[in-house]
Amino acid sequence: MQLEFFPSRTLTLYLIRQFATRIFGILIMLVLVLQMLDLLSESGDILAHPGNGEAQLWTYVSMRTPQLIARFLPYSVLLATILTLATLNQNSEVIAMKASGLSAHQVLAPLLITAVGISAISFAFNERFVTRANASLKAWEANDWGPVPKDTGVALNVYLRDGPNILLARKIAGTGEAMRMTGVTWYERDEQMAITAVTHAAGASHGPGGWRLEHPVRFDVASTATRAIPDLTVAPTVTPREVELSRIDPEGQDLRQLARTINSLKASGRNTDELDGKWWHRFSGPLSAILMPLLGAIAAFGLARSGQLLIRSAIAMSLGFAYFVIDNAALAIGNFGGYPPLVAAWAPFVLFFCIGEAVLIRTEE
Repeated sequence: MQLEFFPSRTLTLYLIRQFATRIFGILIMLVLVLQMLDLLSESGDILAHPGNGEAQLWTYVSMRTPQLIARFLPYSVLLATILTLATLNQNSEVIAMKASGLSAHQVLAPLLITAVGISAISFAFNERFVTRANASLKAWEANDWGPVPKDTGVALNVYLRDGPNILLARKIAGTGEAMRMTGVTWYERDEQMAITAVTHAAGASHGPGGWRLEHPVRFDVASTATRAIPDLTVAPTVTPREVELSRIDPEGQDLRQLARTINSLKASGRNTDELDGKWWHRFSGPLSAILMPLLGAIAAFGLARSGQLLIRSAIAMSLGFAYFVIDNAALAIGNFGGYPPLVAAWAPFVLFFCIGEAVLIRTEE
């Protein structure tokens, strides 16, 4: 067995070229298909705004494409891993490499170094392009696909608590006392957290005593009656400052901005577990590409003539998709305080790294 971690230079470059070509080929295919489907679903709303036309559709594509690339790059690495290793296995190239004295880790080494490079590119791409695209696209959507004024601080679907009651605003724009909510719903709840009444209003503005609902319509749960009521002031404990803190969008901030936001919230006494988890996930997320060669390695080994290549490829795909499911679930549980932020962001990565190594060592080493 060779002592070097990498195989020969020629073989290393051959495997890297095969793997990288498939990654970007699959990524381009996924992004093109998903972009077309997404554009079909959103083009009607975009063109419905007066003055919008083909230029606005291309603007939407330019903002949406970075999001799709960032989301589906790890999936592309997984699919490229399975395709590359299954092809090498089918053509008996893996058998030839192992017959020459290479270990399973040496066979995977070129794929792992490629995955490290993909992770670095993904991290830089997310920080440079994806965060800006997220912020711009959300602001544009919040403004109903019309021209977005600068520094409006527009936010969508903000939930605010006032004791047991909940104030929901579909859109919030402005700052301080000039802040205005539109599409407002006020949920009144009893001590058992059961909803007793729901009040809808077209808009709300802050004033003495809370938020004044304009032309509210109230639905009473007990009597199931709906009626218009005079303007109502609700949520006295919810201040514009609290609203500004609640509508922070971590997806639209780079690492430095997000770190400053977290420090500011901590200084004001706010819980930042959700933002801490997202901050750590900025690192663990791109590193998921490194896991894919390990999780997909089961497709590379074993005799192709045994008829189990398809089963091995399916197992590899199942392991990869299981990682993405558990990673999203852990992050969601961490957002609700079930896991510490560091555990929520890194536990799935460490768990599946150990699983991949255990399977590889157990079966091939």
